[in-house]
Amino acid sequence: MGSVYQPAEDSYLLQRHVARLVVGRVLDMGTGSGIQAVTAAKKAEVSQVVAVDVNPEAIEAALWRASDAGVLVKMGFIVSDLFENVDGAFDWIIFNPPYLQPEGGIVDPTWDGGTGGSDTIERFLNYAKKHLTRGGSILLIYSSETEFTAGGYGYSWEVLEETPLFFERLYCARLNPS
Repeated sequence: MGSVYQPAEDSYLLQRHVARLVVGRVLDMGTGSGIQAVTAAKKAEVSQVVAVDVNPEAIEAALWRASDAGVLVKMGFIVSDLFENVDGAFDWIIFNPPYLQPEGGIVDPTWDGGTGGSDTIERFLNYAKKHLTRGGSILLIYSSETEFTAGGYGYSWEVLEETPLFFERLYCARLNPS
């Protein structure tokens, strides 16, 4: 299924807010290397973390990272295309999706978000609500290069942080069902 997404600027932007906000039962959608899942699992206020990725190699990488960090007891791992194999509701859903547009025929599922870069985000938002507990929230990363309008989809949006890079701006947003 290709390579595993390695932590970069977007990962560290999201990680700051995971460390600050998440509690209870957490779903790390598109876990990649597992950096967000492990950050959440290290928190005493987090009871369980479920790491999900469509790429079995990513699940292996996240499992290794969790084992190395000593947090396996709090974690579960699922190979799934978004919510396809996910049951239950979570207090927090973390998602650093592939959010860029395909370039020059290059397709890489770790960063290619489909048409306009927003296909994966839109699919996620259409199903995420039913996997949130009452009062649950989503932490979502997206880019100024994504052809995507934040807001709507049945959520209230709050941009928690914006980070400028040389060719784009990254946003970390908190979403709550409205």
